[in-house]
Amino acid sequence: MAILTISFIIDKILDALNARHYNDAVPRELDDVYDETEYKKSQDYKATNYKFGILTSTFSLVLTLAFFLFDGFAFVDVIARELSSNSIVITLLFFGIIMIGSDIITTPFSYYKTFVIEERFGFNKTTKRTFVLDKIKGWFMTIVVGGGILALLTWFYETTGQYFWLYAWGLITVFTLFMNIFYSRLIVPLFNKQTPLEEGNLRTAISNYAKTVGFSLDKIFVIDGSKRSTKANAYFSGFGSEKRVTLYDTLINDLDEEEVVAVLAHEVGHYKCKHIVFNLLASVILTGFTLYVLSLLIGNPMLSEALGVAIPSFHIGLIAFAILYSPLSEITGLIMNWFSRKFEYQADDYAKNTYKAEPLVTSLKKLSKNSLSNLTPHKAYVFMHYSHPTLLERIRNLRG
Repeated sequence: MAILTISFIIDKILDALNARHYNDAVPRELDDVYDETEYKKSQDYKATNYKFGILTSTFSLVLTLAFFLFDGFAFVDVIARELSSNSIVITLLFFGIIMIGSDIITTPFSYYKTFVIEERFGFNKTTKRTFVLDKIKGWFMTIVVGGGILALLTWFYETTGQYFWLYAWGLITVFTLFMNIFYSRLIVPLFNKQTPLEEGNLRTAISNYAKTVGFSLDKIFVIDGSKRSTKANAYFSGFGSEKRVTLYDTLINDLDEEEVVAVLAHEVGHYKCKHIVFNLLASVILTGFTLYVLSLLIGNPMLSEALGVAIPSFHIGLIAFAILYSPLSEITGLIMNWFSRKFEYQADDYAKNTYKAEPLVTSLKKLSKNSLSNLTPHKAYVFMHYSHPTLLERIRNLRG
């Protein structure tokens, strides 16, 4: 409870520090991002999200602490054990009840965020039908994929003893590799429509750039991001024959041809600089370390007793471990964010050296404007939460 409370207080202090800088003077290099009306709109958007974030995070903390104080985990454990005597089924029922209950409680907040806040500022394109279907599909994916992995992890724990973490590590590594390769082919189509970028000036420009850097790129897809939001994005995924670049239709609509190619050059830079491989390897190593520490603690009956559960079990130990491990997870997250910001500079440099800097600068400004992003974040908030450098830092690097 202390870990959760301290983490909450630190987050709220950082949020407050960041909020105090919403009205800072915009740096000279960013004067052309917003006009006066748009800047006021961006400040209103940030303030609205800040207040909403305080409400949702406070509600979440109070609910979680109440669950501890009133032995909520023990209550759910009893229900799961009354429904089955099989340890795997008990684990699935336990997490299933918590997941469904949590989702039902938090759905009104998600609905308000989408259909009130995002709608008010002109971002939302999600229909109520899409919102409901996304929920159903999300539950389906969680039950099938998450449930399958959780069942195997429980079985490994029950049958392999002290070597549990090695089997679990192997399973999660294989799953991670599989998802990195086939995510765009198997998962994305469940939620979005992907179509090959049609022949024309943009595809020709992208193909010409790819040839100049010796990058084989046959699969360029456009995703209907406008189905849910006006915000734009682009990403690189897959390896080998599954390698592809996906551009949001909103990105193509918001940027001109040179700017789209510059954004693509940035994504190619991530691939050429081995950032994707590094992130994958780092994820696998961190997972192995986490599972090893888990294997040392999960059998300790003190974890179950701390949550008011008399019978030690895999699922109760997993819940307790996740909370106790969170400070260490925060540290590894900070390290990965530091690497991520460094990699963004490297990808920007690659785009600048192999294509042009200025189209990337103007594209970053347009994307920041269209998402009403914060141009003056607090340094401590950036250090703790940003996976990308600030817009000002990126522009200075590109023009330096």
